[in-house]
Amino acid sequence: MGSPDFRVGGRIFATLASQKKGYGNLMLTPEQQADFVEEQPDVFVPIAGGWGRMGMTHIRLVATNEDVLAGALRTAWKLRIEKNAKTGGKKRARAVRSGVAKEKGNKG
Repeated sequence: MGSPDFRVGGRIFATLASQKKGYGNLMLTPEQQADFVEEQPDVFVPIAGGWGRMGMTHIRLVATNEDVLAGALRTAWKLRIEKNAKTGGKKRARAVRSGVAKEKGNKG
């Protein structure tokens, strides 16, 4: 808590929760994480445990450069936008099934 985070649509895609240890944290897919770690193992490290298995990834801030950091943040940002779009669609579908959307539409 209290650590800087980066959000889109109110949802986190990156944090500086591990900044004191020299890391930033990225929310990636497991596949994206594997690609980043394979390409630059000195920069990207899976977060330990279950979070890491879900794609949460440390980026070593001292070992990276601005271009790599920007690209990694952009990847996490795009993933968050895609997930937000899917989640938003599910919420709208639930509202329609429950009759909420019908009631709103009939008020005019």
